[in-house]
Amino acid sequence: MHGANTGALAGLTVIELEGIGPAPMAAMLLADLGATVLRIQRRDPVEQGIQRELRYNLLLRNRTSIELDLKQPEAVSLVLDLVENADALIEGFRPGVMERLGLGPGPCLARNPRLVYGRVTGWGQDGPLAQSAGHDINYLAITGALGAIGRQGQPPAPPLALLGDFAGGGLYLALGILAALIERARSGRGQVVDAAMVDGVASLSTAFFGLAAAGVWQPERGANLIDSGAPFYDVYACRDGRYVSVGPLESRFFRKLLALLELPEDLAGWQADRKRWPDLRARLAQAFSSRPRDEWSARLDGTDACFAPVLSFEEAPGHAHLRARGTFIEVAGVTQPAPAPRLSRSAAPPTAPPAPPLRGVHALAALGRWLSPSTLERVQAQGLFPGETA
Repeated sequence: MHGANTGALAGLTVIELEGIGPAPMAAMLLADLGATVLRIQRRDPVEQGIQRELRYNLLLRNRTSIELDLKQPEAVSLVLDLVENADALIEGFRPGVMERLGLGPGPCLARNPRLVYGRVTGWGQDGPLAQSAGHDINYLAITGALGAIGRQGQPPAPPLALLGDFAGGGLYLALGILAALIERARSGRGQVVDAAMVDGVASLSTAFFGLAAAGVWQPERGANLIDSGAPFYDVYACRDGRYVSVGPLESRFFRKLLALLELPEDLAGWQADRKRWPDLRARLAQAFSSRPRDEWSARLDGTDACFAPVLSFEEAPGHAHLRARGTFIEVAGVTQPAPAPRLSRSAAPPTAPPAPPLRGVHALAALGRWLSPSTLERVQAQGLFPGETA
């Protein structure tokens, strides 16, 4: 009853309850790898403070959608019908919301004991803060990650939502769902995945907790090798006001950078001497400020100097390496990252993923790939999708 798909996850069916941030990220990752995902959206879109055309909401690509009012018993019944034919469900509400709707793990797993029920929140399903509002910045704050990000003598620098929402939340939810599906192949039983962004960010920080425990990570921001403390692992302004990045941590790579910058070879001895780092930083800054960014790229790209220009979102798709790999694609006139990661045999669909689906159209056609004809006829008779015919 499902449409054909290709990719490593072809045949996997997922119900996604409309959410923001990590939930659609996880659904996109699964869909990009071949899963069939049906997104259930609210009748009235949630105000997220960002106005844009739907085609720019790239996290919603590669799936079909329907609109339901989950306060209607008939809508809840329909979701349970869909759950019966699903491998996994994704939801990102506060703890207890799905239970109040009658769609918590209890009724869903009773309807389909093989279901993997994926939940993603900031604080987790339990704990003193579980019912509190929060965002990416707050989850980073209590895990120690935010306190470690920033320059020496400056306040913590809030990063993009990459670390909390999309890595600690969406990526860990997708990982948890796939782990539960692998376990289901042995046990025949589904289970609940509790993906909390605080847990995910903490997990991502594992190596740094180890360094701190060993006493080799300074608690002060900007005082370590890879947090902008070292002058040979940082960004530098160029003559045109644009930036480059360098990261030659290894001495042989640092010597290569010095040679390409036409700096004295004896500066290599300063790399291991923290007292000389301020002077070394000044020398590197002076060198990079002497030429525009793209001149440095022409000289340093492809060398072992551990160099890359700092590009904007607009510039990145045009970089020669990313063009060669097809890292970016165009869908419905919108340039965006291609599905990742790549598999050698079970490839993702060879064509670009479909653009985000329009709201409130072709719902019955979408459901026809999930429901039996008799169930679809019942749904149509209930009037959940007025104006549509199967």
